[in-house]
Amino acid sequence: MQNNTFSPYMMFNKQEWSELSNNVPMTLSQEQLESLTGVQDHITLQETADIYLPLSRLLNLYATAYQQLHTVTDTFIGQQTKKVPFIIGVAGSVAVGKSTTARIIKELLSQWKSHPNVDILTTDGFLYPNAILEERGILNRKGFPQSYDIKKLLKVLGDLKSGKDIVTAPLYSHLTYDVLEEEQVIEDPDIVIVEGVNVLQTPKQKKKTPQTFVSDFFDFSIYIDAEEDTLESWYINRFMKLRDTAFQDERSYFHKYSTLNDEEAHQVAKDIWERINLKNLYENIEPTKTRADLILHKDYDHLFDEIYLRKI
Repeated sequence: MQNNTFSPYMMFNKQEWSELSNNVPMTLSQEQLESLTGVQDHITLQETADIYLPLSRLLNLYATAYQQLHTVTDTFIGQQTKKVPFIIGVAGSVAVGKSTTARIIKELLSQWKSHPNVDILTTDGFLYPNAILEERGILNRKGFPQSYDIKKLLKVLGDLKSGKDIVTAPLYSHLTYDVLEEEQVIEDPDIVIVEGVNVLQTPKQKKKTPQTFVSDFFDFSIYIDAEEDTLESWYINRFMKLRDTAFQDERSYFHKYSTLNDEEAHQVAKDIWERINLKNLYENIEPTKTRADLILHKDYDHLFDEIYLRKI
């Protein structure tokens, strides 16, 4: 472990981090793990043991301490308040593997007896419908802060932190590339993982009045990190794989790309990356990295190689 006096983080390499699992047992099989991974994520049981088991232990300790703090607060005010969930934010670039990380964390945390009810809330559902984005001329800015209904997201997070028993949230289809009519139901959760590119961003408007940010509701936050050229390569590779799979479905918003040859598909993916995703990364996502409590850095092979834990 490296402990730079002037850095707000402690840095661990993979070996050092893996030793912090404290013999937490592996509860996932290879088959279960494969069902949790994305299109191009190839996570082994060894990688899960090295990275996710220590992370599961850390988050369990935080969540348990949070529950104890909630009890202490009840004692102080002299009344029993409603149970509220421990909320974890997971941020990072497009194609970095946020969804896979969130799903694995969910599966592992749900095995701890103190908090078996774990849900994932993705911010994609809070994107404005395509019709509204087209009307505002920002359909090509999907994923940028202005493309989200932040007030709706804040309302849902506020309901969760108010101890509301049942909270509903919008869902999103990556097939139709639009918000769905049906909703996700989150009922009496112990932990909620909020996953999305925008979750650590703060509004840029210069207002004198206090503002509430999405991250204000987080009890712990994680940023998945990788080098820019690595992210570009992953995005292009994912696009190429989707061209041969999901894009083949006539219902897919991107069906028009299904007939592109390799060279054409590579060029289209590179153009989308540079015009939209790279710009969003520079302007809105990467600047939020150091707001996270934990930074997990990936190498080119999708394996985590450095872990940065914020000092307390």
